[in-house]
This record gives sequence, structure tokens and C-alpha cells, in this order.
Amino acid sequence: MRKSLAPLILAGLLCAGPASAEILAAMNYESKAGVEPRREGIAVIDIDPASKAFNTIVKEAPLPPDFVAHHIYFNKGQTKAYVTSLGRSALAVYDLSIFPEGVRFVPVPDCKVGEDMVFSNDRKRWFLSCMGSSNIIVGDAESDLTLSVIAAPEPAKGEAAKPFIKHPHGLTLNEKLDLLIATSTVNPADFKQAGETIALIEASTGKPLATHKVSEKPSPAGEAPVETAFIPNREPPVAYITNMLGATLWTATWGKDKSVDLRRVYDFASIGQGVPLEMEFSESGDRLYVTTAKPGALNIFDIADPQAPKLLASAPTAPGAHHFVFSPDRRYAFVQNSLLNLPDMSDGSVSVVDLEANKLVGKIDVLQKAGFNPNCIILMPKWREAED
Repeated sequence: MRKSLAPLILAGLLCAGPASAEILAAMNYESKAGVEPRREGIAVIDIDPASKAFNTIVKEAPLPPDFVAHHIYFNKGQTKAYVTSLGRSALAVYDLSIFPEGVRFVPVPDCKVGEDMVFSNDRKRWFLSCMGSSNIIVGDAESDLTLSVIAAPEPAKGEAAKPFIKHPHGLTLNEKLDLLIATSTVNPADFKQAGETIALIEASTGKPLATHKVSEKPSPAGEAPVETAFIPNREPPVAYITNMLGATLWTATWGKDKSVDLRRVYDFASIGQGVPLEMEFSESGDRLYVTTAKPGALNIFDIADPQAPKLLASAPTAPGAHHFVFSPDRRYAFVQNSLLNLPDMSDGSVSVVDLEANKLVGKIDVLQKAGFNPNCIILMPKWREAED
């Protein structure tokens, strides 16, 4: 039987008074594994614990059931929303003034299993990692047409072609270093084929520079580095890397001669956790927040010394802890609990974590109760920090 979200939307609109507080976040959702007919969509939900409309859907629109929507990104000007697709060689692109309505599908024919996106500061380009086709697409941020494809260099005569980076997932862009970093994660058709490296790419040209192993184990290590992020305003530049299957946290530090020093700095297995995924930093850059999907937690580190992160707190959330956002006042973190509809990692709720008490204080389960898993969460522009 097809479930409708209309009553949930109506309930939210009826109980929200004109003076009601609100924090609106967008979440793309899909039916839980094995549920037919399969459904996908995007919902805008009030996540403010102080709001009368907390945990209700304000707006909702469907997506094709074969799109397999994965991540939501806003461009630098916060005028457009992009949704990456695991199922189609395409992006879903929205005018944010009417989001989540008015979707247009932009073909990206050289991309299979689209994952992460990053945007250049001049607002002219975007980069899209393609885990299924082992390449990265460079697109025009105005027309959204493909400009170029970053792939392996042409092999020497008589040599077999090899992908520069197998199954790229995480992307980070550091324009001061003219550097794009991509993680080699897993073959989407077979998670047992896991990567162990990060690739360094010259951002301005797309020229492959080097690959670096992010593991102390013999190859094939199967650590599956998944996300990478630079500490804001830190000199020398330091990026963290989460190893999804290795359950470790690494640093990559750049020297003045552009040399790179890689170190394993934390083992999540030491606290009984696995599958570290997303990272965010405090506004001052002295705290690092990391989700782990098994059994589900938000971890908070003091990173005064980036090479020796000190665990301050670990707040249990729910199985599949993945993407997260902060309330504008940084009082709460909202953790989306679902990873690819995988067993034991697809709770379907969003945990509300009080960052003053460092503990779980509530949950958003409007999608979970309707039989859906949210796959990503992003604050709507009014509640996000302005981007240059």
C-alpha cells in the first residue's frame, strides 16, 4: 500500500503558529530495503526542538524511484541545490527559490554512481566524484554542463590503462594549495573491493599529481578511506581522513615544499565503534566532530594538537549515524541515521544531540514512522552560514 506524507505535511502546517520558532532542513529519503513499491523524495522538515511544528514535514516533492538520491549540496551563492544519484548518470538540480519543486535532471554521461560534490570559490566550477566509473567530472556551475573529465593519464605504449584512483568518493578542495583530494573507497558493485589511497589532483588543471596509501597494513589493506576535510585556517595545512572499513582517523599535513606527511591518529575500535564517516569542525577550528555508523555515535574531539586528537565525548545516536548539521546557535547537532539502506545501519531517524551536555535529547522520526530512510540532511539557506 502506498504511504502518503500529505497528512504529516498538513499536521505540521496546522500546528505551526505565525510566531513559532523553526529551523528547516532538507532531507532526501527512500523506502526501506525490501519495501515495494519503492519511493523516493525530498522533504523539508522543521527540526527545531523549540518549535510547535518540530518533527513535521513542511514541504515535500517526489523523485523517480530509480534515481537513488544520495547527497544534497547547495552552490556557493545558495541559489541552486544539487542532488547526486547512485542510480542514474545525472544530477537533480533545483532553483532554491522553489525547492523542492521544479527539479530538472542534468545528464552527466561520464559519471556512474555520483557521490560527493565541491564548488570553486569563484562560483564557476563544480567537481563530482563518480564511484562507479572511477573518475571525477568538472562541470560549469552556471550551465551545469560537463567541462572535463579527470581520469587516469594515457598509459605508455604497451601498458594497460589503470584508473588514477579507483572508486572515488570523498572530495575536498583547497584552492590555496590548488589541490583537489579524492578518496578511493569501495567498488559500489562489491564492497569487498575496497581502496586504501587518497589521490591528489591539481585543481586548476585536473592534472593527477600523486596517490598516497592511508593504511599501515599490507596491500590490499581494504581500509576504504571515505571522507576528507581540511581544518579551517590551520597552518601548516592539515586534512583529516576517515577510513570507513579500517575504523581509523588519519591526518595529511602539507609542508612548505608541498611534501605530505600521513599519520594514523585515532582508532575508533578502541572505543567499540566502527564505520567512521562524516566530519565537521567547530567555528574556531579547535573541535572535530565525527560520526560512526556502528553502533551509531557522534564523537567530539579536541584538536588543539591535530596529530593527537583527544576524545572529549561520544554521544550515542542510532545505527547508521552519517550526515549531520548544527543548529545556527551551535547548541544542537542533528544526526541522520542511515547508510545506504544497509543492514544494522538504517535506523531511519534523526538524532538530536545537545552539544552542551553532549548527550542525546530527542529524535526526528517523521520519515522513519512513514517507512522511509533519510539519506542526507542539509539546513535550508536561511539557517546556514553564508558562503563566500
